Amino acid sequence: MGDKKKPDTPQAAVPEQKNLLGNKESTDAVRPVDAMANRETGWLGSSLHVKGDITGSEDLLIDGSVEGLIQLDERSLTVGATAKVTADITARDVVVYGYVKGNARARGRIEIKKNGCVIGNLTTAQIMIEDGADFKGSIEIDRGSEREAVSSRAASAAAGAGPKSI
Repeated sequence: MGDKKKPDTPQAAVPEQKNLLGNKESTDAVRPVDAMANRETGWLGSSLHVKGDITGSEDLLIDGSVEGLIQLDERSLTVGATAKVTADITARDVVVYGYVKGNARARGRIEIKKNGCVIGNLTTAQIMIEDGADFKGSIEIDRGSEREAVSSRAASAAAGAGPKSI
């Protein structure tokens, strides 16, 4: 009987993990692939409302509402399907599934997904607007930012890869 309790304990932990991932459609479906990699990602839940500036050095997923300024220079911002953001945004990459009113500047890429809506001016190295997305504003392609973003990603990947001989 003592042996049976040991397997039960790990099995009891598995449903808790499933419950956390039970709403997988609303979280994983709105995260870009690179945000799911092994790095820190902050999350602002759907019931949260922030008035003010957000700055940080980790990726951010917003499902709630934000009014103000969002500055994540070297990180990614994902605006979830339930999010309402009224802010100017500066980030490495921006992915919009929800609503954004404000200007966005990304050194890497801006993506507006199928049901996403952006009202504002965009400055980025790469842009992707899916069919079904709403966009009103202007787009400026800044190729200098793309080269900087690619070289900074390569440098951080090389730093994490360990020593190398040249």
